Amino acid sequence: MKEKTLPFISVIIPVFNNAQGLALCIQALKLQSYNRDRFEVIVVDNGSQDFDQIKQVSATWATVQLVSEQKPGSYAARNRGLELAKGEIIAFTDSDCLPTPDWLKNGVSHLQTVNNCGEVVGKVDLFLVNPQRPSMVELYEQLTALKQDKMLHQLHGGATANVFTWKRVINHVGKFNCALKSSGDLEWGRRVYAAGYVQVYAEDTVVRHPTRSTFQELRKRSIRLSGGGYGLCMQPHDSFIQKQKMFGRLMLDETVQAVKFMTSLLRNSEIRGYMVKLKLIALNFYIRFISAREKVRLKLGGNPTR
Repeated sequence: MKEKTLPFISVIIPVFNNAQGLALCIQALKLQSYNRDRFEVIVVDNGSQDFDQIKQVSATWATVQLVSEQKPGSYAARNRGLELAKGEIIAFTDSDCLPTPDWLKNGVSHLQTVNNCGEVVGKVDLFLVNPQRPSMVELYEQLTALKQDKMLHQLHGGATANVFTWKRVINHVGKFNCALKSSGDLEWGRRVYAAGYVQVYAEDTVVRHPTRSTFQELRKRSIRLSGGGYGLCMQPHDSFIQKQKMFGRLMLDETVQAVKFMTSLLRNSEIRGYMVKLKLIALNFYIRFISAREKVRLKLGGNPTR
């Protein structure tokens, strides 16, 4: 790709109470092989308690523009970033992600070379905080979290931890749905797919992401994802009967997914030791219980959590 033809990119990063992670993310962006003069970084704080530290971190690099969005939710923050973006290409990542050096170059290459490409979904490489002594939560995350290729194939979208698109595509299909606290990236991807654009999974367009290491972190994530999935599936249905049928499917799916996980894990030769497998199966059943309970809470009128 010739330097003079490089498209300008806006990298949008929402952040909430994660100044330390943001510092590492920005450091990784400084190491990009893409020409520094051809991209900007827009950090959108979403009401963080550590805003002073986030401000200090952002000020360490002139390429970074820090703005605030007080409406809770990462999709509201991303939409705020889109309002300021100057790039013809938009790259989304998160403050707890570490883009690899060729992340921007490879993502742009896929957008440019694939005819009518509307979305590039890149790989999220989960890594263990302590590879020598991984916790059950870390092992579980590696088995279940952020399978971008699977999400794109089955759900026509990918996590905005690693997504590229054209600004003109966003202008066509619209911004993110701020009513969703989770799964808004999948809902947006469905609109891209419905509009007839090509969606690509890019194995070489990589961000690294640490696995969650504590049960509290996993539980919080599960509740958030459950709420997002509930909103994503229930939103298109208007009639009472349709809503009841969809809710029934959602609850049944919790059991189906738990059984699928158990079957797959028992056949997995990379995870050794039946005691380890039994603990992971038990953890999965409990997470499914938490997810189902959250859906019931939302059905009874509760509000989704961020």
